[in-house]
Amino acid sequence: MSKTAGTKKKIYEAALRLFALKGYKATTMREIGKEVGIRQSAIYNHFKNKEAILDEIIDNLAKSNLINIFEDKEPKEIYKKGKALLKQISNMFKLISYNTETDTLFRFMMQELFNNERLRVFYNEEFYQKNVKKLSVVFFLMMQDEMIEATDPLLLANEFFAPLFFYQLQIVRLKADNKSTAAAATLFEKHTDFFWDKIRIKEKNSTLF
Repeated sequence: MSKTAGTKKKIYEAALRLFALKGYKATTMREIGKEVGIRQSAIYNHFKNKEAILDEIIDNLAKSNLINIFEDKEPKEIYKKGKALLKQISNMFKLISYNTETDTLFRFMMQELFNNERLRVFYNEEFYQKNVKKLSVVFFLMMQDEMIEATDPLLLANEFFAPLFFYQLQIVRLKADNKSTAAAATLFEKHTDFFWDKIRIKEKNSTLF
């Protein structure tokens, strides 16, 4: 990595940390420069302004596992995995919580979700519209194939995702307070076990564990 690219990366990482901690509006370019150890004016050699840094963060957020839960797989390609698919999704949420980059992106997203209209629109379109609705189609196909009980698939998708976000927030909170996250980490798998046991058609899916 060149010196220029290395400096740009340091600016980006410092800005992301500060945005996640203080919020985008409350963070100044002077503070970002101080965090990196460079003059404020030197930042402009890499980013036109603070909004350009935000643009790059949102671009990286769009590429991250926080958003791309299904890795572009179509519902008809993956629904037969049954419980294994739900375990895969839950495990992804857990791993995100322990990965430094995605953890900071998650903190940033939670910090800015109610302060930044652009991020709210992005979150709705890129996460909710794509992932929750895709999971609802997965559940619908499972119902059609008599893998799970018939019910409202969109509600089911929301019910599956909601606790995963709560567990992520718990881990973020515990890490911020330097407390053990071991117990919270087990909740992801327990949630999947509990959820699948409640929705599966037991007579026909007793082997799908």
